[in-house]
Amino acid sequence: MTDVTQTEFTRDGSLAGRTILMSGGSRGIGLAIALRAARDGANVALLAKTAQPHPKLEGTIHTAAAEIEAAGGAALAIVGDVRDDDSVAAAVAATVERFGGIDIVVNNASAIDLSSTAELPMKKYDLMQDINCRGSFLLAKTAFPHLQKSDHAHVLTLSPPINLNPAWAGAHLGYTIAKYGMSLVTLGLAQEWRAHGIAANSLWPQTTIATAAVQNLLGGDTVMAASRTPEIMADSAHVVLTSDPTTVTGNFFIDEQVLAAVGITDLSGYGGSAEHLARDIFLDS
Repeated sequence: MTDVTQTEFTRDGSLAGRTILMSGGSRGIGLAIALRAARDGANVALLAKTAQPHPKLEGTIHTAAAEIEAAGGAALAIVGDVRDDDSVAAAVAATVERFGGIDIVVNNASAIDLSSTAELPMKKYDLMQDINCRGSFLLAKTAFPHLQKSDHAHVLTLSPPINLNPAWAGAHLGYTIAKYGMSLVTLGLAQEWRAHGIAANSLWPQTTIATAAVQNLLGGDTVMAASRTPEIMADSAHVVLTSDPTTVTGNFFIDEQVLAAVGITDLSGYGGSAEHLARDIFLDS
């Protein structure tokens, strides 16, 4: 985990005119990050499969694009699959054609299944590896030529610090491999692309976040009540993405610590009961 107290967030304060290419983003944390950028006047391209409404999930890529436009940004909805090479190449090309380049990649798309090893179907294992790990690698790799041309290039991946406490892998090995694979993308790209002035960082929440995944997979109403809203991740991501990419790179940030580092310590506006907040997975007590 990054010692945020040692990080100097030298920021320009705004994402106005910047172009973000995000995987997923139809709802939840990804959409919140997109809307925060849109309020600055950013361009946001979303690559997602959610062209049609899901019976258990609110929002599609098209409703997300409409919200981005209403918030003050420019949106491009790209129906595609982050697992597919041609689909990702087409998304990068469409983003560049529409907005003239790419400044920021946000690896937001992620599949989750917390089953034990014996109970996890290999189809779900493969899905998690393909979306989480391969998809993050592929999207950043494909956008690389355009990130090189930006004077404010960032890759932000929503993944945890690599915690080798065996309790986490022992609880849900398949998912742990997939999420730590995303974190290795951050670790490797930060080192490999540092010379190009491209930042690579990860961001993870201190607490569970009130999303569909928490509602449907992690405990329903009880855990939702003990979770913060996605806006805390959006505001934290904004701090990271408005920072100097030549100095803020290679970090595994925690949302609350990022906000504290820039003087935001009153988190009451992000919901949840302060006395009963649920710590997110991969973070030890």
